[in-house]
Amino acid sequence: MKIVINQLEQISGVEIYPIIGLLIFFTFFVLVVYMVVKTDKQEIEEYSNMPLDGNDDLHSDNHQN
Repeated sequence: MKIVINQLEQISGVEIYPIIGLLIFFTFFVLVVYMVVKTDKQEIEEYSNMPLDGNDDLHSDNHQN
């Protein structure tokens, strides 16, 4: 681990990478929270009932037993 730390200390401007990573994570997190809050409650209800509604769109109707 000491070798990695020594190598990273020699790179100029390396201290910006953790900041950029944090900004990307924070932006993505805020975007996901915003989308969840703005999603219509009826749409969420439809998504929650999808496994239970009985429509099996993944399988073809042409499948013969």
